[in-house]
Amino acid sequence: MSYIKGLRCRECGREYPKEPLYVCEYCFGPLEVDYDYEGIKKVLTKELIASREKNLWRYRELLPVDNEPVVGLQSGFTPLIKAENLSRELGVKQLYIKDDSVCHPTLSFKDRVVSVALTKAREFGFNIVACASTGNLANSVSAQAARANLKCFVFIPENLELGKIIASLIYAPQVIAIEGNYDEVNRLCTEIANKYKWAFVNINIRPYYAEGSKTYAYEIVEQLGWRAPQNIIVPVAGGSLISKIWKGLHELLKLGFINEVKTKMYAAQAKGCNPVVSAIKENREIIKPVKPETIAKSLAIGNPADGYYAFKTVMDSGGWAEDVTDEEIVEGIKLLARTEGIFTETAGGVTVAVTKKLIEQGRIKKDELTVISITGNGLKTQEAISSRLGKLIKIKPNLSSFENVVNKNGSLR
Repeated sequence: MSYIKGLRCRECGREYPKEPLYVCEYCFGPLEVDYDYEGIKKVLTKELIASREKNLWRYRELLPVDNEPVVGLQSGFTPLIKAENLSRELGVKQLYIKDDSVCHPTLSFKDRVVSVALTKAREFGFNIVACASTGNLANSVSAQAARANLKCFVFIPENLELGKIIASLIYAPQVIAIEGNYDEVNRLCTEIANKYKWAFVNINIRPYYAEGSKTYAYEIVEQLGWRAPQNIIVPVAGGSLISKIWKGLHELLKLGFINEVKTKMYAAQAKGCNPVVSAIKENREIIKPVKPETIAKSLAIGNPADGYYAFKTVMDSGGWAEDVTDEEIVEGIKLLARTEGIFTETAGGVTVAVTKKLIEQGRIKKDELTVISITGNGLKTQEAISSRLGKLIKIKPNLSSFENVVNKNGSLR
């Protein structure tokens, strides 16, 4: 049974039917899915959720689909790891990693949103799905479109990491690389979406697509024994993830699954693309577009579609925002790998490095329960760190050669 009432403008509140719409015709504000929470409250319980398969669809009443899902049956419910080694290194006691670097099938949190978007695209009767992407979204749309037997076009900036390009091409979509940054790619895709009857997951299907991010929040709360953490650090690209995590927390409060939300939301960006962080630090609601220049290409969106809502989420929660240099991003990737054995992409390096900075600033306290969002796998962005790692040690295939090397480095005994 569906509990979707329709769409509602996030600015003026104007109501719209369940259709592939994304902008209010009256005020040009973005549209968002509106739910029958009273109806959901009558049927959805913690016990019912616990009885279901461990995937994102265990929360299906809170997701904008009418029928059974066609993809994502193995997506979501990723590990929430108590990061004891990293906690000691950073001088705190309750640090957790929400690790979507192992999300199925394409190793990023985008598998959540795409599962919802493609299921909705099928419900709307689309045969072709598409996206504008900085990499991870292209990977997920390509993979899940193959699974759903949908034709697929993905549009990317031409300078993406090779790992992300290959991880789209392998599923045989039409991959179109555009000479420009993500914001230019997105502008072109908006024109295409307005002309062709394709399901662009992050344009005309965006209100439904974005709802998949809420499952990240649901899982954190469930995995913590139905309690909300005191801090969540989230990488910000388009701004949707951080605002939807915030929405997800408050939906659980509305349904009575948790008693309070005292969570502070922290936005993490690279210095080379920090429009939201800059706005928060300057306390201005206007998000000034920037030209991206950073190794964190998955966060390189200079004119974020939901930048204002990311700003509002942080300010409403009492959180803060920080940005880090490319050097700090690399060190964040290495720190997480060295302490917790998790290899994250550059976006994860951003959140780890920002967490470190927030702890050093005293904004995150020693005893507070803090969750770091790791949203993608390091195998996709190897170029960013390949020149910053130790060198291979080559030896002859005999014991004396091995001992000579080890004794030289003083590590045999």
